[in-house]
Amino acid sequence: MRLTPDELILWHDGFFKVNGTMAFTWGIMFLLVLGSFLLTRKLSIGPDRSRWQNLLEIAVTGLEEQIGEVGLDEPRKYLGFLGTLFLFVATASLCTVLPGYEPPTGSLSTTAALAFCVFVAVPVFGIQEQGLGGYLRTYVKPTVIMLPFNIISELSRTLALAIRLFGNMMSGAMIIAILLTITPFVFPIVMTVLGLLTGMVQAYIFAILAAVYIAAATRVRKPKVALGVKT
Repeated sequence: MRLTPDELILWHDGFFKVNGTMAFTWGIMFLLVLGSFLLTRKLSIGPDRSRWQNLLEIAVTGLEEQIGEVGLDEPRKYLGFLGTLFLFVATASLCTVLPGYEPPTGSLSTTAALAFCVFVAVPVFGIQEQGLGGYLRTYVKPTVIMLPFNIISELSRTLALAIRLFGNMMSGAMIIAILLTITPFVFPIVMTVLGLLTGMVQAYIFAILAAVYIAAATRVRKPKVALGVKT
């Protein structure tokens, strides 16, 4: 039994090799690109809209509302990044019903790459909102003593984000594989359905945590205006 799809070698030539994680990741990316093309090629602004367009608008509106509730003032500005993270993790979980498929999120390399994307996006959005000087000053607030602690916090939360997703996804795949070897097929099917639900929850949590980190980096503290007293 393989612990991660990294151990599944599909092709190799000397130093170069293609493992299951790489193949399944590119497969999911292809599905997302193809699905985006098919869903958006015939969009309409009139009353006559297809069911797929209505579904797409519901999904986009729901994501914008969730991003806005986190505390980001302009949800559409962050929709592309956060929505892509959610769709990738969710699609990786939903495809587990396909025979021979292993979710790439069950590999630490994939979850580390996703967490690294969040690690890079946080300062990028923070600098766009506050400027380079304003963002860097957040590391020394409330005092300069907090500088090393804030840096450690940035690194540790990125590591925790990767390990959390990796552990939850890998453990679900391992439990289903073990049950298939010792129990009839009925119970593993129930666990597979439960795994799909867990995968969707993990996709939601990952995207929301990324939104929380970005919201913390883009928060601009406005100075309080003292109220004058008229005599």
